[in-house]
Amino acid sequence: MSEQDGRDRAASPAQRNADLGVRIASSAVLLPLALACAWFGSWPTYGLVAIGATLVFCEWALVVDCSRTLVPRTPAVVTGAVFAGLAGLIAGSAGAAAGCAVALAGALGVALLSRSAWLTAGSLYAAALAIPMPAIRADAEFGLAALIVLLVVVWATDSFAFFAGRSLGGPKLWPRISPKKTWSGSIGGLIGGVASGLVAASLFGVPLSLGLAMLLVALSLASQAGDLFESAVKRRFAKKDSSGIIPGHGGMMDRVDGLVFAGALALFVGWLHGGGDAIAAGVLIW
Repeated sequence: MSEQDGRDRAASPAQRNADLGVRIASSAVLLPLALACAWFGSWPTYGLVAIGATLVFCEWALVVDCSRTLVPRTPAVVTGAVFAGLAGLIAGSAGAAAGCAVALAGALGVALLSRSAWLTAGSLYAAALAIPMPAIRADAEFGLAALIVLLVVVWATDSFAFFAGRSLGGPKLWPRISPKKTWSGSIGGLIGGVASGLVAASLFGVPLSLGLAMLLVALSLASQAGDLFESAVKRRFAKKDSSGIIPGHGGMMDRVDGLVFAGALALFVGWLHGGGDAIAAGVLIW
């Protein structure tokens, strides 16, 4: 057991409750902001996602390359951060294909400047956050509904998993990667995430179907996989949080890890099912 794990286990109930209070307070600020930008669509959505993707790449760089080698690689970090933001803006205004082209150009630039596989992977990771949400929201007919459903599934999965795990406990899901996560939390997150997604879809008048339910299951599982992936990366580089900019949550990477994987899956499925011009419809209408 690591020193950090020991401190986590030794935390008093009062300390855990205080941490939960900070976590809830941060969410009370961030969630309305995200929903407002999703509601307005267009550049508010694209801009918020671009900022988030830029921060994610910067945090990734700090996590995987936080040693002496980071300063000489500043041009690569700046390139990755700029192209991560541009990918989101372009994906919303010109389409997912254009956003992907920008992301690939950015990854190539980072690879050439840094010669680091980890930094190059980080540029693609940031792009996986940057591209899906603007591309989905750009659909005038189904964009808002599809984006809200995606966000609800990810947020509900995380929240239900957190509270189910704390309440029920039980066997650990993958203790070597994430010592606190349990099977009860994972199952609770899956059930809560899918149920919440179906409710959100029905509120927008989306016909409920087996295809939609199966996609929501996949999105919830992808969200949990994204959480575990980020935990594995941080553990690989002995980092607890990606940064400390969000009280109670750590960094931007810590807040959007599930959304990266779930958003990428929603983009992929929506693109295959509905085509590049109807990604949101491809997510919702089965």
